[in-house]
Amino acid sequence: MELNQNGPTIVATLRYHDAPAAIRFLTGTLGLTAGEITYGPDDRVVHAELGWGNGTVMVSSRSDRPSPFDTGRACLYLVVDDPDALHRRVVAAGAEIVLPLVDQDYGSREFAVGDPEGNVWCCGTYRPAALAVTVRS
Repeated sequence: MELNQNGPTIVATLRYHDAPAAIRFLTGTLGLTAGEITYGPDDRVVHAELGWGNGTVMVSSRSDRPSPFDTGRACLYLVVDDPDALHRRVVAAGAEIVLPLVDQDYGSREFAVGDPEGNVWCCGTYRPAALAVTVRS
């Protein structure tokens, strides 16, 4: 398998009890873009790729048996140009705001929202610089 030189080199992966509902929340409420979604038996998500800017989050259904790949709660950060507009959209969708809109001391305007399974999605203008590193195999 060849490394996609144009894709992100670090990707968050989340597992959900109800992955189809999570995908609906993430795309419908937050505005992530659905890419490839592969379903298995009983509407279980085997693999899904959701995009945001040049980043990707992979989503799938939790295993029926304990698995080292079943993630716990996570906190993710979405860089947005207009957090006020996204905040209005999220509030209109009835999502749980866990941090109201705030201007941070480090210059970001941001808020945070909880997804249906307890992950926290921070949305703000802070944009960390990409570190120049060499990817080693």
